[in-house]
Amino acid sequence: MRVKICGISQAEQGRAIVQAGATALGFICVKASPRYVTPAQIAEICQILPPCDRIGVVANASIDDIRQVLEMAPLSGIQLHGDESPTFCQALRAALPELELIKALRIRQTADLQRSDRYHDAIDGLLLDAYQPKQLGGTGKTLDWQALQSFDPAVPWFLAGGLTPENIGEALSKLHPDGVDLSSGVERSPGDKDLHKVKDLFRQLAGHH
Repeated sequence: MRVKICGISQAEQGRAIVQAGATALGFICVKASPRYVTPAQIAEICQILPPCDRIGVVANASIDDIRQVLEMAPLSGIQLHGDESPTFCQALRAALPELELIKALRIRQTADLQRSDRYHDAIDGLLLDAYQPKQLGGTGKTLDWQALQSFDPAVPWFLAGGLTPENIGEALSKLHPDGVDLSSGVERSPGDKDLHKVKDLFRQLAGHH
């Protein structure tokens, strides 16, 4: 199972998190976010990272915006966290075919899950996050795991939304995502990760298999 820790802003923390077991790190490229890092900062952090997937998180950015980030930041994937359409995803994939493309869906009610079908042909993976009107991700709110039990999309998917070392075991006893994504659940403050919580997370995950 893939484990993505999102909202990385400090190089040493990023390295320690990959060494602890994370398979992917997420960098927030949305200027309004308290976890925002510039493309130059991402490049600097990536210089000391062990091998891992490096995912840039954008929201309603144009293909040109994304290209500009990639000119400096050595990212392996892009996570679309806004209201991007399947058509946009297809255009982005055509423009930047080497990137892994993850579409985040902010789930307010179970009916929102139906929207995922429209994206399958245009993306590599989905990420389900809890909906919070004023915030894109990192909200600490969990999804209704019970309601997600029948969710079985045609592409790999990440479970996100309020996951912590304390509740990850319960989430994974109900659901079988291809990956999990944590941000606020392993933080002291936005962008400042708590490495004790990160290690605790991997202990919980090891005990779960």
